[in-house]
Amino acid sequence: MEIHSIHRDNNQDVDRPALLFNNVTVSYREMEQNIEKYAGYLQSLGLKTGDRVAVALSNCPEFIYSYFGVIRAGGVVVPLNLLQTPAELAFMLNDSGSLFLITNETIGRAFSRLPGQSIKVVILDEQCCKEISAAPPLHFQKRDPESVCSLLYTSGTMDQPKAVMLTQNNLIGNVKSMDDVSDFGPDDNFLAVLPMFHSFGWATSVLLPLYVGCSITILDAFRPKEVLHALSQKGITVFCGVPSMFAVLLKLRRQAPFPTLRYAISGGDSISEEHMLSFEKTFSFPIIEGYGLSEASPVVSLNPLKGIRKIKSVGLPLTGVEIKIVDEEDRELPSGEIGELIVRGANVMKGYYNREEETRLALKNGWLYTGDLAYLDHDGYIFIVGRKKELIITAGFNVYPGEVEDALKAHQSVAEAAVIGVPHPVKGEVIKAFIIPAEGFTPDKYELFRFLKGRLSIYKIPEIIEVKEELPKGASGKVLKRMLK
Repeated sequence: MEIHSIHRDNNQDVDRPALLFNNVTVSYREMEQNIEKYAGYLQSLGLKTGDRVAVALSNCPEFIYSYFGVIRAGGVVVPLNLLQTPAELAFMLNDSGSLFLITNETIGRAFSRLPGQSIKVVILDEQCCKEISAAPPLHFQKRDPESVCSLLYTSGTMDQPKAVMLTQNNLIGNVKSMDDVSDFGPDDNFLAVLPMFHSFGWATSVLLPLYVGCSITILDAFRPKEVLHALSQKGITVFCGVPSMFAVLLKLRRQAPFPTLRYAISGGDSISEEHMLSFEKTFSFPIIEGYGLSEASPVVSLNPLKGIRKIKSVGLPLTGVEIKIVDEEDRELPSGEIGELIVRGANVMKGYYNREEETRLALKNGWLYTGDLAYLDHDGYIFIVGRKKELIITAGFNVYPGEVEDALKAHQSVAEAAVIGVPHPVKGEVIKAFIIPAEGFTPDKYELFRFLKGRLSIYKIPEIIEVKEELPKGASGKVLKRMLK
């Protein structure tokens, strides 16, 4: 099965809606025809097998045509994070060796001002769209499913971004695993508001529904009132989001009925128990949490859609995905003990592009070392406690930032929190917390210290608390702690 013809049921009705965007409906037949035209157009521009093609677009049907068109023409697609600065985008284009860039006029103009760029820029304006429609037929050659079809840059929460090499088998394997643990069908309508350039948004809000034959309602950006309107009025049955989205929707405190919504799924980062319970109380709908990373295409686990859902757990591994918790000597740990989560399966990446040493450290004997610290309970549910690189060692004690962050967010005056270790001449490191005040509150640091004493061991309580207006975040909503450091 090719990534561009990913449908589970080859006998599905090709005239049923595939994409709904700005009051325009695109059928599966029309989507397929557009993908074919994009592929033919790129070949007419000189695209050859293995050439990298960057895509810098907000959520829209053209993103989907471009992504699949590149792959069908034999190229390697490089989705770019639109939240990056032009200089950061230039780094990714140079690092990936991209020869083409598909984008809009705004980004195209900004890029043209950067020095030393010789890339072919395809701006999807009216004239270009006419040329695409008139493109010659595609000369399609079947590609090796183990060849790299996508270079996906990591968010770089602690390090500089690296390009994850994903194959057709990686992406299709992950979609099939998600389908095995769900009950989605052609009558479902997914809301695609997560950025399509992000692995979680692309896999769960585009690849999965297209594989199952669902409809996708596309929003080009996250605007809370527009999202609430879509959930209430557009027949949405599945909404995949990140914790920051659910937190913003919760702030509106709007009792909007979601008459067709079946599942709200959260990923990308941990959602606090307080926000999860408050959301469910306000909207009378549960949030199902999962876990993944770009290196795993990206989904690794999900709380059962039908069955026992454990709050603060990221659920059980998907079908065909193996996981273990190991110590520093790679010994598997029993339930309840914290160690590094490692993953094995068809979804695991081929490696990092042009990063042999990083690849060697991440992939060992077929296992992906995620860098995430976790433990399993007696039922095999996964609980993430933090990043291995974020572990704080203060006066010889191990402190997991996530535990401290959750304790801070439990106070009514704290909307968001991020915790890091800062150097100390005696203790090695001490804990520093950055907090964003909840609406209508002015946090009192001494009150927070007293509050934390009833929830945390004394060595886990931050010695420094800094109030900020916002925290630096990546596309998935994860706080970029390297910037805080």
